[in-house]
Amino acid sequence: MATIKDVAREAGVSIATVSRVINHSPKASKASIQSVTQAMAKLGYRPNAAAQALVSQNSNTVGVLVGDVSDPFFGTLVKAVDNVAHEHGKHILIGNGYHRAEEERKAIELLINNRCDALVIHSKGLTDEELIKYANEVKGMVLINRHIPELSERCISLDNRQGAYLATEYLIRHGHRKIACIASSHDIEDARDRVEGYLAALKEHDIDLPKSYIEYGEPNSDGGEVAMTNLLTKSLTITGAVAYNDYMAAGALAVLDENGIVVPDQVSMLGFDDGLIARYVHPRLTTIRYPIEMMAERAARLALKLAKSEPAEDEAIVFTPTLVRRNSVDKI
Repeated sequence: MATIKDVAREAGVSIATVSRVINHSPKASKASIQSVTQAMAKLGYRPNAAAQALVSQNSNTVGVLVGDVSDPFFGTLVKAVDNVAHEHGKHILIGNGYHRAEEERKAIELLINNRCDALVIHSKGLTDEELIKYANEVKGMVLINRHIPELSERCISLDNRQGAYLATEYLIRHGHRKIACIASSHDIEDARDRVEGYLAALKEHDIDLPKSYIEYGEPNSDGGEVAMTNLLTKSLTITGAVAYNDYMAAGALAVLDENGIVVPDQVSMLGFDDGLIARYVHPRLTTIRYPIEMMAERAARLALKLAKSEPAEDEAIVFTPTLVRRNSVDKI
C-alpha cells in the first residue's frame, strides 16, 4: 500500500507539500496540486480520513445517536438528518443506544472520537448532567426528543403529555369513560409524560378509574399484545384504549380480534406517532402525529449552525402533537 512518502517521491515534492494538497491548503500551488494528484492516482494512494480530521478539526460527518435504527421511527429520524447532511456535502455516522446508559455513552464517545462536525442525540439512558458535560465539549451537539433546562436552546422536543391528553380527551368526547392505557414499560421521560397526559384528561373530566386500567409492556407490537391480554384477563369494562405508540396499538388490535371484540364497535383504539403501520392495520388507526421528520431536520440544521458558531434560536423548540382521525374510534 502506497504511503505519503511514496507520493512525495513520485511527485518530486516534499511530504509537507503533499499534506497541503491533501488538506486543500491555500498555500498549495497549482503545479503542486497537479503533480501530487497525478502521483496519488498512479500509486492508488487514498488519504487517511482520521489524519485529515485531525488537521481540519472535523470529518465532514454528522453524528446521530438513536435508540435502535431498526425501529421505523428512528429510521425516519436518521433519513431526515441524512437529507440535511447531504445538502451540506456531509455524511452521517450512526450509533445505537437502545435507551441504555452504557450503550449511549459508548456511542457518543465513538461519534466524538470520529470528530463529527455536529451531533444529533436521542438519549434516554444518560443523566442530564452527563449530557450537559458532552454538550460543553461539543458545541454542535443538539438533543432531540428531550428537554434539559440548562441546554434549552439546544433541545428539540415534543409535548408528549399533551399528545396523550389529546388522545384520551378524544375518546371522552366520543362518550367513553372506561378508557384503558397501554403504556411503555421503559423508564423514560416519554413513557411517564404520556401516562400523565392520560391521567390529566381523566381528571379534567371527573373520571376516576383504578390503576388496573393502566397496563405496561415493551413499546412494540408484542408488548401491545401482552398489555391488552392482561387487560382482558382482569375482566375490566373497557370501551376505549390509548396506546403508547402505533405498534403497541397494533398488537392490542390483534388480541381484540382474536377474542372476537370488534373495533371500533365494541372498543375504540388510539395510537401515537402516526407511523406507516397506522395506515395499514384494520381498522385504520386514529392516532397522534409525532412530526419526527420535521423535528429531525430542525435538529440537524441547528447542530450544523452551532458547529460553525453561527447564531441560532436562544430558546427551546417544542413541537405540538396533532390528532389524525381514521377509523378506529366510534361514539358510544
